[in-house]
Amino acid sequence: MAVTSRDVARLAGVSQPTVSRALRDDPRVSEETKKRVRDAAVLLGYVPSEAGRALSSGRTRRIGLLVTDLDNQFYSHIIAPLHRELEAHGYQLVLHTETTDESVAERLIANGLDGVILATTTVESVVPLRLRDRGLPFVYFNRTAALVDADATVVAPASGFQDAVDRALALGHRRIGAVLGPQNTSTGRSRERALRAALADRGIALDAACVRHGPFDTAAGDAATTELLTLDDAPTLIFCGNDVVAYGALNAARRAGVPVPDGISIVGFDDLPPASWPLIELSTIAYDYVRMAREAGRLMVRRIEDQPEEYAHVEFATTFVERRTLAAVRRS
Repeated sequence: MAVTSRDVARLAGVSQPTVSRALRDDPRVSEETKKRVRDAAVLLGYVPSEAGRALSSGRTRRIGLLVTDLDNQFYSHIIAPLHRELEAHGYQLVLHTETTDESVAERLIANGLDGVILATTTVESVVPLRLRDRGLPFVYFNRTAALVDADATVVAPASGFQDAVDRALALGHRRIGAVLGPQNTSTGRSRERALRAALADRGIALDAACVRHGPFDTAAGDAATTELLTLDDAPTLIFCGNDVVAYGALNAARRAGVPVPDGISIVGFDDLPPASWPLIELSTIAYDYVRMAREAGRLMVRRIEDQPEEYAHVEFATTFVERRTLAAVRRS
């Protein structure tokens, strides 16, 4: 017969609920009792049942991460730190990649999750509304929606753009272009506002002919930059909505025979690991996205276990990192 928690309780000389609490490292159980329970569990070969834990506690200890923007490579870099943070609190991360806005909320609820981290929400998404109405806790990561307030970890792009624009102007750039993110995302909107504000504060306006919008992917950066390079009065510098878009911009410049940075300068956003590779050396706007992911996990656990009345909105500051893809304008 399978060993049960009651068997462990008898051997350790404690109650069955104490076994459950001790194996969850509950702070209400003394270290001496925890050790006695663990030793008994090892001796008997007891393995806790996750299904049993869920039935007794009303929790599955499973947290969903909703990523619907599958072409955005940014999200592959935040899964590991988010997983580690949740694991440290005894939760399991479950990745969800549904793309249909109307059905995704019901699917998340049906999967028996304790909470959801929303990573690719659009500003008009109804998913937060559906989750709120069904009582499933959630946290915004990187993006937010306008319909429902909630805990959130987001980027504050202003300082990074200010430093980048100052450096660009010092290098002689005045004809500036931009390949920006989707206008239905909070990240796309906030980065565009920050860039335009930084330029306007220094007497520069973005020419509409030099601005493109599109998905946060390489193809969008490639296509938009290809168009910008054909303009009669092409920009000397292109700000990109993120590093992945900037990779596409670099590809387009290479294919068009325009050298980077002598023919065109390119600046990204995020400072993903490939940005620092010697092959790329992308100038970019950086922030601590690893810490931001871990903070989202911490807020998720806090929301589930403590249920605070106030929502926490945590912003992460940005800095400009200059590398090879930005240089002074070449005078003809």
